[in-house]
Amino acid sequence: MNLEARITYNPLQCGGKPCVRNMRIRVSDILQMLGEGVSTEEILQDFPDLELQDIQACLLYAARRVNLERLAA
Repeated sequence: MNLEARITYNPLQCGGKPCVRNMRIRVSDILQMLGEGVSTEEILQDFPDLELQDIQACLLYAARRVNLERLAA
């Protein structure tokens, strides 16, 4: 599974926010934990269904979202 495919959207789950592999673990939650200094090892311990590639996918998702170019009208 490539990293991009690990991020999923379901309008009926978590308010349609991007999640990890259709689980109720939002990308924003993982990013917030990382931003607060929680290590990847701690995140993986707290969420045993997560894999290291899921955290990498969240980071890649965030990097691509920040780099979106917007056209001004």
